[in-house]
Amino acid sequence: MQEYTFIDQAELDREAAYRLIIGCVVPRPIAWITTLNADGSVNAAPFSSYNYVATDPPMLAINIGARGTGFKDTARNIRDNGEFVVNVATEAAMEVMHVSGAEYPPGASETSALNIPLLPSRRVKPPRIAASPVQMECRLDQAIKLGRGGNTLYIGEVLAFHLSNDIYDGKYVDSVKMRPIARLGGPYYAALGEIFHRPLLKNPPVNEAAAAPGDQETPA
Repeated sequence: MQEYTFIDQAELDREAAYRLIIGCVVPRPIAWITTLNADGSVNAAPFSSYNYVATDPPMLAINIGARGTGFKDTARNIRDNGEFVVNVATEAAMEVMHVSGAEYPPGASETSALNIPLLPSRRVKPPRIAASPVQMECRLDQAIKLGRGGNTLYIGEVLAFHLSNDIYDGKYVDSVKMRPIARLGGPYYAALGEIFHRPLLKNPPVNEAAAAPGDQETPA
């Protein structure tokens, strides 16, 4: 039998709680988000506390922590403009994506500093990152403060998808060809690795032995 270490959340400070949660919830997809700064320059930053939360309409949610007593550029830009683009981070773009997550001065443009090629969007003003095979133009739906107020969940409606023809056949997205990169705990990233196939299930699997004739009770 395994042995476990018990940790009471009430005894954790913010740093320790953060370290534990990002180490336990893995792998995490990365939203490489582009927004517009107040001067019109383009901000780009990666966030791994992210996932889809609705399908009709499609919606994404990104948790963004505070920067000291204020907002990070991405959060402030989303609040001010109500628009952002989620670009899927891939193995090919991992290095520049990682560097774009450094603590740049407020209002700085990572795309300019790192010479990240951009493409114009069609439904929102922030541009797309050309290196990403999947780009989702989003409009802010709601911002929800979480916990003690240090984190805010930004929920955006996906207004448009841009999908590379290399990974999209007109119906399905090929995740293997996309080669997405995921975040682990600490300074680690992960690729897809080994992939397991199982048939899609609409109903719970039937235990054939338990369902064999003669084993079922007759209703009274």
